Amino acid sequence: MEEKFMKEALKQAKKAASIGETPIGAVIVRDGEIIARGYNKRETKKNALLHAEIIAINKACKKLGGWRLPRCEMYVTLEPCPMCAGAIINSRIENLYFGAYDKKSGCAGSVINLFESGMFNHNVNVTGGITEDKCASILTEFFRELRKKK
Repeated sequence: MEEKFMKEALKQAKKAASIGETPIGAVIVRDGEIIARGYNKRETKKNALLHAEIIAINKACKKLGGWRLPRCEMYVTLEPCPMCAGAIINSRIENLYFGAYDKKSGCAGSVINLFESGMFNHNVNVTGGITEDKCASILTEFFRELRKKK
């Protein structure tokens, strides 16, 4: 099941890449159904807040009519940064599944683990490395092509 939804997050990442954004995608699932999707739009919209996770959380909140996202799971292609980790915790997402690890700014264990049990008033179950090779390769290829253009 996790790979099925990560495949959908990868589709979102490809949308980001197609418009020149860092290819990160996210989907939020509730009761086995995707309720929100998001991909990076930082460069396009000139807004530091527009990470894939934040966009997906915003859409899910609108769909469910509140800031809490009970019974929700997030699938994201890259380990969340500090801002996104905080948003995931604050929106009360229950389960987080991510693909590639981010050794420079990942906050689900790579640099720090903001999801460690007991740190905040809400605990998120975290599983990393879901289709890690596919999630990492889309990023590697994107940055390789970007360097070629420069």
